[in-house]
Amino acid sequence: MSPRARKNRVAASRRPPVRRRTRRPGRRRQRADDRLIGFLVLAALAVALVVAVVNWLLAHWWILIAIGVLAVLAGCGWLYHKQQQARWEAVRAQGLRYGLPQLDALHHSQFEDAVRDLMRRDGCRDAVRVGGGGDLGADVKATDPYGRHWVIQCKHRRKGLAGSAVGTPDLQVLNGTARQVHDADVAVIVTNGRVTGPAVNFAEQQRLHVVDRHTLAVWAAGSRPLWELLRAVPPPRKPTSLS
Repeated sequence: MSPRARKNRVAASRRPPVRRRTRRPGRRRQRADDRLIGFLVLAALAVALVVAVVNWLLAHWWILIAIGVLAVLAGCGWLYHKQQQARWEAVRAQGLRYGLPQLDALHHSQFEDAVRDLMRRDGCRDAVRVGGGGDLGADVKATDPYGRHWVIQCKHRRKGLAGSAVGTPDLQVLNGTARQVHDADVAVIVTNGRVTGPAVNFAEQQRLHVVDRHTLAVWAAGSRPLWELLRAVPPPRKPTSLS
């Protein structure tokens, strides 16, 4: 070995070993650890609070009994109120009557409400007014005691017979949506005005029902439910005590 090589070897053996730098945890790791610690602290506080509340309630058990009694009384009061409200609604519905002058004086939305209430009077407990923008030809929807689904379009005329007549286009809207969109068994158009002859013919051809001013007067007077005043109403969907 040459003197230069021997010298280099000696110098290399005297060099200190290379130390690897240890990586310190980054900021994300530190934040994650801080969040975990905070969560654990909150969980411990929550557990301690629950334990303290349970111990306090066990020591004051009579408070639990008082709360239970108040809850029962409140529930009974709520049920009594609902039953009384249902009774008054039934009494009001049974005695509901309208005259044609009353119906003529209504706003069109109030007329829809009146038709809904008449359906409820006749036993359609789920009757609801759905008229408004985008109603797709349905102003009132209901299910009668025989299980049949009714879709009713209302055409109110403030001037009654002197107002514009309900024509075929109105029936066409009802015919296009009542069964296809609303799954109607009975599709009806109700008006306090008059209906054109072609509209009546179209209704018969398409199995639609028209409640004109005369039929409306009989129905609103409360003598018979609507399905007894119309011809060719579909048979009941399901047997009932009324069928």
